Amino acid sequence: MTSLIAYIEGIGLLGPGLSGWSEGREILAGRQAYQPQKTVIPPPVLLPPAERRRCGEIVKLALATSTEAMATAGVEASNLPSVFTASHGDGHNCHTICEMLASDDRQVSPTRFHNSVHNAASGYWSIATGAMASSAVLCAFDASFGAGLLEAMVQVAVDGNRCILIAGDTDYPEPVFSVRPLSDLLGISLVLAPEHTPQAVARISVTLSDGPVDRFADGGLEKLRLSIPAARGLPLLHAIAVGESAHVVLDYLEETRIAVEVSPC
Repeated sequence: MTSLIAYIEGIGLLGPGLSGWSEGREILAGRQAYQPQKTVIPPPVLLPPAERRRCGEIVKLALATSTEAMATAGVEASNLPSVFTASHGDGHNCHTICEMLASDDRQVSPTRFHNSVHNAASGYWSIATGAMASSAVLCAFDASFGAGLLEAMVQVAVDGNRCILIAGDTDYPEPVFSVRPLSDLLGISLVLAPEHTPQAVARISVTLSDGPVDRFADGGLEKLRLSIPAARGLPLLHAIAVGESAHVVLDYLEETRIAVEVSPC
């Protein structure tokens, strides 16, 4: 596979004990201790009141991380292509629909139904931000972050335009939690550009690899990396946070991983 090259201009991060990229950068770089805490998602103020009441947590998570990434990159969404990737949709909405179907009243509300589709976050995002560019929506189970990163990098390389990667996962309640134990929410967004700009914080070169995956020495961060599929991207953010050139290997498929050469800008 030929290396794919892009420049990261903006980063958004939200997860357990990681309340944004500014704080997360200090934790991932080891300059601040990691303290696991329940993820708190800010209200989706960009959405009109009606949509704000109807949307689920996966939508709120996507809006929180993407708006942070776009703000730090200094770009607007109107003409920004997007790649959304998640290992599943809205876990709580899925749970509620299953409860409805198992009850005597099996009528699923239209709101529940349209929130159940996998591109719900993309649709709400376009409403909230006025985005009119193309949007790809992917799902690859535990490999979803890697699949999304590759898709976004290919778009940047082929089209020669910016692209935003919006990766995120939400938790499941019981009984699905017993077989899919995702206990919290985590999202990562990256604004990628084809050329160096004043906003660029890092240059990345991506290719496939069979090398060993990078792991965190910190037990709490390593547990987080393994417990939520979107958190497979945290070693990349760690390399950026440290601010030094690095070779990072990320989880992807069982025998194929993603190698990233990171250089600070």
